[in-house]
Amino acid sequence: MLGKNQTIVTEFLLLGFQTLHNFKILLFTVFLVTYIMTISSNLLIITLVSTSHKLNSPMYFFLAHLSISDILLTMVIVPNMLRLIWGEGGTMSVAGCISQLHFFAYSVAAESLLLTVMSYDRFLAICHPLHYTTIMNFKFCLQLVIWSWLLGFVVTLILVLPISQLQFCVPNVIDHFFCDLTPLLKHSCSDTYFIEIEDCVLSIPVSLLPFVFIIGSYVCIFLSILRIPSTTGRQKAFSTCSSHLTVVCTYYGTLIIIYVVPSRGHSFNINKVLSLLFTVVTPFFNPIIYSLRNKEIGEALRRRFHYSTDFWHERRGR
Repeated sequence: MLGKNQTIVTEFLLLGFQTLHNFKILLFTVFLVTYIMTISSNLLIITLVSTSHKLNSPMYFFLAHLSISDILLTMVIVPNMLRLIWGEGGTMSVAGCISQLHFFAYSVAAESLLLTVMSYDRFLAICHPLHYTTIMNFKFCLQLVIWSWLLGFVVTLILVLPISQLQFCVPNVIDHFFCDLTPLLKHSCSDTYFIEIEDCVLSIPVSLLPFVFIIGSYVCIFLSILRIPSTTGRQKAFSTCSSHLTVVCTYYGTLIIIYVVPSRGHSFNINKVLSLLFTVVTPFFNPIIYSLRNKEIGEALRRRFHYSTDFWHERRGR
């Protein structure tokens, strides 16, 4: 690109939260606790779904994979963010930066597809209950999950491979706490037009189409719920999809604000706050939303707690 210093760089300097260095101990503590709780709560959901017979259903099978996606997203972003906070910024190699972008995009794409699969599951359960058990057998559920992970991986790999061929020039300073696509492309001294077009095209199968499908599914779900004659029946039907709907609104709300709504006029700090909501806060709240709004998970959690308590009482009594 004309007008840029053509010195090729091999690492980037990520500034992190450079305006909040005076609060780095507080920030580090808050994000470390959030990280531990996010990993623990999502692992707990995976364990409950894997061990509880009452959670042996397609909805919870998909939920376990959603927790895996949240764990992946959290592990890709937060550990390095903690390093940047404590060191008041830090360097990352170009290869490390591109790898972080790949796994970040992979977890985002997989989560989008898994949320789509979960909306289809709720659509069948509410709109076509008589055919639900026939269609949503274990083999079909496994295929949906495999295709979600596989498609997310292939799409992000197609995007990241051309990025790995780019050359990056000074200044090598990224005013962010992770290597997102836009700030990374801004530091390239190669032509990025094709990659930007590719990004728009590849977002269709992993973001746009899933979002449209989810909206269509919930339109049909709400129409079916409104046709239920009893108030109790409508409340019961809506409660089966309320947790998923809350997660979808949180996920796509932040995704649209960050990557779809024009960011011109936004300060770097606002963009960082929005990115924090998407990469840190959302994975933290997802298991809480499902736990608080789902009776089956709450009961499984209580049974697991009582079982563990009884086990340790027996060990101590020996």
